[in-house]
Amino acid sequence: MIYLLAFLMGTIAGLRAMTAPAAVSWGAYFGFLGLTGTWLAFLGSIWTVLILTALAIAELITDQLPSTPKRTVPMQFATRVITGAFAGAAIGAGFGQWPGALAAGAIGAVAGTFGGAAFRSAMAKAFRRDAPAAFIEDAIAVVGAWLIINALTVFAVS
Repeated sequence: MIYLLAFLMGTIAGLRAMTAPAAVSWGAYFGFLGLTGTWLAFLGSIWTVLILTALAIAELITDQLPSTPKRTVPMQFATRVITGAFAGAAIGAGFGQWPGALAAGAIGAVAGTFGGAAFRSAMAKAFRRDAPAAFIEDAIAVVGAWLIINALTVFAVS
C-alpha cells in the first residue's frame, strides 16, 4: 500500500511538480509521515515546509501564464520525475521502504505528466479556454496530495 501511495504522490508531481514535495513536507511537519531519524528528516522542519510551500504556490501562479513551457519538454519533465521520486521516497522512508517508493514515485510522475497533459488538453477543449482546466487541475493536485498525506495516518497507527 505504501508503494501505491508513493505512486499516487508521484502522479501529483506530474500534475504540479512542487505540490508533491510540499505535501510530504507538511506531512512530516505534522507527524503524519514519520521521517525522524531518516535521511529525509529535514522535510519536517518549518523552514523546509515554508520554502516548499512558497515554491508550490509560485508554480500554481506561473502555470497560468501563457509563457510557461509545456510539462513534457525535457527540463519540465525531468523536474516532475525528480520531485515525484523524491516525494515517493519520503513516503517510503517513514516505513523503511524508500528505494521502492522512490521508483514508484518516479513512475507515477511519468504517468501524471502525460495523463495530466491529456486530461487538461481535453478539458481546455471542452471549456474552449485553458484557465478553467488549469484551475481544475490545480484543485485535483492540491486535494489529491492532501488525501494521500491523510491516508498515511492509517499506516502510522497500524
